[in-house]
Amino acid sequence: MELLKALLFGIVEGLTEWLPISSTGHMILLNEFVSLNESADFVSVFLVAVQLVAVLAVAVLYWKKLFPLRTGAGGKPVLEKKILILWGKICLACIPAAIVGVLFDSVFEALFYHPVPVAAALIVFGIAMIVIERWNRGREPVMKTIDDLTVPAVLIIGCFQLLAAVFPGTSRSGATIVGALILGVSRKAASEFTFYLAVPVMFGASFLRMLQYGFQFTQMELLILLAGMAAAFLVSLAVIHALLGYIRKHDFQVFGWYRIVLGGLILLLNGAGLISSL
Repeated sequence: MELLKALLFGIVEGLTEWLPISSTGHMILLNEFVSLNESADFVSVFLVAVQLVAVLAVAVLYWKKLFPLRTGAGGKPVLEKKILILWGKICLACIPAAIVGVLFDSVFEALFYHPVPVAAALIVFGIAMIVIERWNRGREPVMKTIDDLTVPAVLIIGCFQLLAAVFPGTSRSGATIVGALILGVSRKAASEFTFYLAVPVMFGASFLRMLQYGFQFTQMELLILLAGMAAAFLVSLAVIHALLGYIRKHDFQVFGWYRIVLGGLILLLNGAGLISSL
């Protein structure tokens, strides 16, 4: 039963991490009704681990676009300038969240990792997504590809990512996509850049949390961990591919409405005493 629960957690993580609907909000609901019967410390590491392999899915899918080392003339290794510039943009956008996250992560967790703040963030950003998409309708993107992203645009997108680091339920992908759309970035470029930003941000946070816990697991804990990670990785591969196909013909309004419904559901369950805490 614990392995089945782990698979379910991995599937939900893989589904919700890359869609702008907040994996945190979904994990709240799932953890309240299908909780793992393991120690709190292990569950914390488990949730971090499934996020970590979701990031690995991005690295696998976009390996050629993210790995700068190439084979040049005579078999000599060369660094591709275009990819190095991309990594410069990624690192620049990650600076705000990295600084604030390292300094105040525990403070934000104590203040906002509760049902009501998460539900509020889901609803507020859901409304913002709908409003911005309607305002954006018919506008020609100013920046159609990631190569077109300017330094100011990258920094502003990084500040939107910071909102997700502060307020759980905002959705990291949702915040960065909303910020990019406001700046006139195309949906495809906004989504891809969001995927790329996840690599250093989520990998760093996840790996540090796992180091704090240590890597000594019981046999059952290891099986649970591997099951959840495998599910999250495979589902992430499918979701990223599907999302890029979806946005070629559709906007993000449906995700905004979904967020509003989910936020309302969390508020109702919290008011009924069915959700106690995160």
